[in-house]
Amino acid sequence: MHMDDRDVLRAWLIALRTPGLGPGGLRERLDAADGDIRRVVGQLQRHAAVLGEPAKAWLAQPDEVQLASDLAWLAEPGHRLLRCTEADFPPQLENIPQPAAALFVIGDASRLLYPQVAIVGARSASASGLAHARAFAHALAQAGFAITSGMADGIDGAAHTAALDAGAATLAVIGTGPDRVYPRKHHALARRIATHGVLISEFPPGTPARADHFPRRNRIIAGLSLGTLVIEAGLRSGSLITARLAGEQGREVFALPGSIHNPLARGCHRLIRDGARLVESAVEIIETLAPAARMLGCELAARLQAETGSEATRQLVAKGGTSDSGDRSSSGEDAAYRRLLTELGHEPTTLDELVRRTGQSAATLSSMLLMLELEARIESLPGNRYQRLPDNA
Repeated sequence: MHMDDRDVLRAWLIALRTPGLGPGGLRERLDAADGDIRRVVGQLQRHAAVLGEPAKAWLAQPDEVQLASDLAWLAEPGHRLLRCTEADFPPQLENIPQPAAALFVIGDASRLLYPQVAIVGARSASASGLAHARAFAHALAQAGFAITSGMADGIDGAAHTAALDAGAATLAVIGTGPDRVYPRKHHALARRIATHGVLISEFPPGTPARADHFPRRNRIIAGLSLGTLVIEAGLRSGSLITARLAGEQGREVFALPGSIHNPLARGCHRLIRDGARLVESAVEIIETLAPAARMLGCELAARLQAETGSEATRQLVAKGGTSDSGDRSSSGEDAAYRRLLTELGHEPTTLDELVRRTGQSAATLSSMLLMLELEARIESLPGNRYQRLPDNA
């Protein structure tokens, strides 16, 4: 790690560990300092008293052992501090209440840019609830959506596992530090997600599970996702908090109905009464979220244009999500999509191979492939592979 990079990361860690600052306070100071975190830390140290005695003591003498441990964690392969000042920070998190200033990530951070559906629900789910979670996660994953949840017991774990078994991306937003697993029974699942998906935490390494961390985690789950599906939830379920946050963020909320005799259906029924979409199949979710997925792809392409400068990206930005009258499909006649179809050929091809052939980012390709699948031009296969369909399909 270059010394300047280390100094910047150290400044970020000092700021993130400052008591009483929070993501909102840090973002305000970053905006005022043109994104220079070292200037922010310098200002915090000069005016620490306004944040209280704990912050004053920390800023006057940061725990160097703790910071060295944090830096050692970040130096490990696959570990990253994804900062709001970076171009690939997920744009869907920018407009939520109290947007995160930084995220500790294990795995491929580009997956945070995929079009995502959150699947949440009861920890003590019924056998049928777990089966529904697996079925919806599998179908949505096959349609090109990443599955996002909180790695809790029950519905969360079933959704993550089904996505992994389908060879698709899954994202786990956790309420502890990234080096901890909660609940402990999910150590094996956490390892699978770290290898084939992404583990995400707003909390620094070493942070234990605390009750107030989980609502904060839930706002990230809702914010990353284009829509949230609730499968089985009691009236006091944390899943209802995730659904409420999703609604407040302008995202779609879906709920699966159940028996009136099942206490775990009551939360879903309340959501439906309050305006959530009643769904009975994954197709309903896919059709509802397709326009939002396309908009996310265009926003992402615009955001990354300065980074990649590729012709395909410029074409995608120019398209801007509009469709031309007379086209067979909005994507089929676009230059970026034509190139993708050409590179795809007629043999099953992995996403990683398409990244290599096209030079596009995995996140941009994921959005494009989703649109092509919804237009019946390609199909997704197990193992995160895609295959072109005949033109008369």
